[in-house]
Amino acid sequence: MNSGKGGPFGCVIVKDGVIVAEASNQVLSDIDPTAHAEITAIRLACKALGSFQLDGCILFSSTEPCPMCLGAIYWARPRKVYYACTRKDAADAGFDDDFIYREINLAQPDRSIPFEQVNLPEGRAVLEAWKDKSNKQEY
Repeated sequence: MNSGKGGPFGCVIVKDGVIVAEASNQVLSDIDPTAHAEITAIRLACKALGSFQLDGCILFSSTEPCPMCLGAIYWARPRKVYYACTRKDAADAGFDDDFIYREINLAQPDRSIPFEQVNLPEGRAVLEAWKDKSNKQEY
């Protein structure tokens, strides 16, 4: 935070009592809205472990993960997550992740950013090809 890289958030990932990865928020320095501490730490930990999943790992976060980070955590499948501050604490500091949590529960027409499905056969063809692929690695 004091380096100017981003907000007041940090994340450490541990496996078998050893720190595998640690990261801080880098949204400003990377000019990347996805460069949250948890996302960055998950990327580093997966590279260090040579796996796209964090089996047996524990993730420590300074704040309750935002919806984006929560999704990434579920995809990475760590054993457990600990966090210090709540999303209300983050909102009180000017980071209103709770807004996104509320948006997720809304029907698409009621969300603040419009979403519209474009029904392209090419999109479905890619998914069908994936289903038929014999040498795919499930994840």
